[in-house]
Amino acid sequence: MRDFLKKPAVQTVIASLVCVVVGMLIGYIVLLIINPSGAGKAILAVLKNFMNYNRTNLKIRNLGNTIVKTAPLLMCALSVLFSYKVGLFNIGASGQYCAGACISLYAALKWNLGWFPCLILAILAGAVLGSIVGCLKSYYNVNEVISGIMLNWIMLYGTNAILTTVKEPTTPYTYHLTDKAPQAILPTLGLGKLFAGNKYIGIAVPLSILAAVLVKIILDKTKFGYELKATGFNRNAAKYCGMAEKRNIILSLVISGALAGCGAALLYLAGYEEWQCSLASVPAMGFNGIAATFLGGLNPIGTIFASFFIQHITTGGSHVDLSMYCSQISELISSLIIYLCGFVLFIKFTLNKVLDRQNGKNGGKN
Repeated sequence: MRDFLKKPAVQTVIASLVCVVVGMLIGYIVLLIINPSGAGKAILAVLKNFMNYNRTNLKIRNLGNTIVKTAPLLMCALSVLFSYKVGLFNIGASGQYCAGACISLYAALKWNLGWFPCLILAILAGAVLGSIVGCLKSYYNVNEVISGIMLNWIMLYGTNAILTTVKEPTTPYTYHLTDKAPQAILPTLGLGKLFAGNKYIGIAVPLSILAAVLVKIILDKTKFGYELKATGFNRNAAKYCGMAEKRNIILSLVISGALAGCGAALLYLAGYEEWQCSLASVPAMGFNGIAATFLGGLNPIGTIFASFFIQHITTGGSHVDLSMYCSQISELISSLIIYLCGFVLFIKFTLNKVLDRQNGKNGGKN
């Protein structure tokens, strides 16, 4: 039994389930304090999400909406995961996400470019922003967390200013791609038929899953990935072994930035929503990606399922009865669960300590 519990995959599943259950329990307690009569229904509404609808076609279509928003969240999670695997913490994913949204929408609405050039530009924009953080870290030893946070806000306000030139005159939102730039909408590949005619389901979903597979292959199966991880573990040792540690740090953050920038393009080029030019806070997608990374056990494949779950409860929060609770309560419940997701590694560490102590008492016998 101990050998079974020692397996990393088993520990990840156990730790993730504990985080989810504890998060839901705390959310339930908060709801009980505010209004006990509707607490149970509110928690169920969050968990059910698209299952709250009565008609089957509406359930399937809204499941598609959740999947559409899972794709960019997965890309942001992969962005955080890639840098974390090489000893860096890319908290600047939100800013890189903004950069991708900015250039992809501007290129589509102002330059009338197609979806593929817009997608490539978004990837490059995120990569450029990541390279800035990487260069500051490599050559001036500026902590990537500090520079990443600063760039988040710079890019948010820069994106707001730039996209103001392509927004609706009477609203703070950019023009609809379907009206102004249909050539920039991502191909659907006919996937919408599987989700009751959901027109937003398309190439974004398989692209994000492919990205997860590629990240796993690069990190675990290539010399390039080994050098990146070695640099992250010990820069000086990597340099002593002849590795270009500065180049590796920059490349790590360039790839991380590219993934986050691509994530924004996968959402906005799907036509699912428009950018709001009056945003006063950075998009939550980048920060939720941190939770998805840890909930997935720092495994690219596990991150796919973790991203879907986090998007599921985030969307499910909108179904809470607002006649009993304020409009922010759904975000509070989602935030509690997402916050607890960050404790996956701590729970795995605690589980290992308990197993080792138990093994010591048993004299090393399984």
